[in-house]
Order: sequence, then C-alpha cells, then structure tokens
Amino acid sequence: MYSVLAVSGYKPHELGIYNEKHDQLDYLKYAIKKKIKSLIDDFGVEWIITSGQPGVELWAAEAAIQLKEEYPELKVATLAPFYEQEERWGDPVKQLYAYIWGQSDYNDYISKRKYEHSSQLRQKNQFIIDKSDAFLVLYDENTEGSPNYYLTYAKKREEATGYPIFYLTPDEIDDVIREAQEENLWN
Repeated sequence: MYSVLAVSGYKPHELGIYNEKHDQLDYLKYAIKKKIKSLIDDFGVEWIITSGQPGVELWAAEAAIQLKEEYPELKVATLAPFYEQEERWGDPVKQLYAYIWGQSDYNDYISKRKYEHSSQLRQKNQFIIDKSDAFLVLYDENTEGSPNYYLTYAKKREEATGYPIFYLTPDEIDDVIREAQEENLWN
C-alpha cells in the first residue's frame, strides 16, 4: 500500500500546450486521471500531493478532485514551494490554481516566504518526495525537462529504500487517446 502519492511532470510549454483550448489537452487530462485511478485501485492511494505548479501537477490535482466522487476517502494536498508562486502566471492558470488550492484537503507553503532563490524549488522537490510513499511522473526518457529535478531525488530514494516511481509515458498517453477515440468519449 502506498497511501501518499506525489505527482509531477512536464510544464504546459514543455508539452507544446499554450492554452486550455489545446486539442489534445482533454485526452492528456483523461490519461492522467486514468493512471491515478489505477494507482488508487492497485495500491490503496489515499492522498495525492503536488506543489500546484502549472501543467501535470495542476491537472493531476484537478483529476484527483474529480475522482473524489468515486473515492470519497481520497484527499488532495497542495504544498506550494513559496508564497505567491502563481504571481506571474496567466489568468487561466491562476484560476485553476485558486480552484485547486481551495478544493485541497490540505495546503501549505514549504518555504514560508516569497520566491528568493532556486534553492526553494530544490527544497520543494526533496520535501514532497520525502513526504510521499510513491511518485507518479509524466516523463519521457528521451525528452528532458522540469521532471528531471524531481526524478533526481526520487531515484536517490528509490536506490536507498526501494521507493516506487511510476511513469506515465507518451506511449501510454497515445494508447489512452486511441482507446478514447475508439469509444467515442468526446464525440
């Protein structure tokens, strides 16, 4: 049983997504939700933790909030790296963040001050990995990006303690998209 699952992955721009109307975003969100649901079913996940950053983290938190209808015992935690992390984000992302923050069962700031240095982001990665029982990451070994920072800590913990790392890969997402299209989920 892994009761606390940390989730991260790429930022929207790393996936080529520049707005909420991107034609593949619904499929991506569906794939994230499906993966989280399978981990809840398979491992008894009770908490989903993210830092609420744009992209996979916000979409995963959104999916977890939706999954509460089916899994009322599921809880969502948003652990922001510092005060006002959303300060420079566009309005749609700020609105989603505010929604996630408001719907989270637990939220807090890891660094109790505004952004001062990149060390606050490293501290956030390590803190969330340390506070979780497993890690889900949307990542492609062939495409580096922001998930590398989390993975550095997660892999060290995996080597030391067997900490499980679950991947949501582009191939899995493609399979989910094909499935959804065959089942006409969006038509």
